[in-house]
Amino acid sequence: MIANAIRLILTNIPLVMFILASLIPLLRHRQSGHYAERYLSWLLLLSIGVASLWAGLYHTLSPQTAAAFIGWQSSPFQFEMGMADIALGVVAIVSFWRGLEFKLAVVLWVAIEFAGLVYGHFHQLATTGDHQAGNAGILLGLTILHVVLLPLMWILARRAAGQRY
Repeated sequence: MIANAIRLILTNIPLVMFILASLIPLLRHRQSGHYAERYLSWLLLLSIGVASLWAGLYHTLSPQTAAAFIGWQSSPFQFEMGMADIALGVVAIVSFWRGLEFKLAVVLWVAIEFAGLVYGHFHQLATTGDHQAGNAGILLGLTILHVVLLPLMWILARRAAGQRY
């Protein structure tokens, strides 16, 4: 029972991190700063940072499993994707303690990269019928959500701080 619960959490790290990033700012409402900036910070720390580190380690340490989860054949690309995910994870984690200008760089990186991922996943759905969980499941929904939500939260945080963009 406990082993199954642990397995469920570990195989759904991106969803778990998104849920935590959504709940923590609500629970820490006394924390300084506008809600949009707090929410953006927690999304970058957990939903992008921790989840990207997890994905990067998954791609680099278990490339066959990661590829099968997505519906791909394993290739040297797995290592490259893993290192890109690790780099994004580290930068997103660092952004938690930085200002809005630093966060903007991470938000732009995520929005551009994830928009490309969304296109790629839909292309795989259309051309190969790849309905694997890693290509067409919750991860795709979260990826789309991040493309929209992160820039929106940054804009709202910037407005709340009284800054022009």
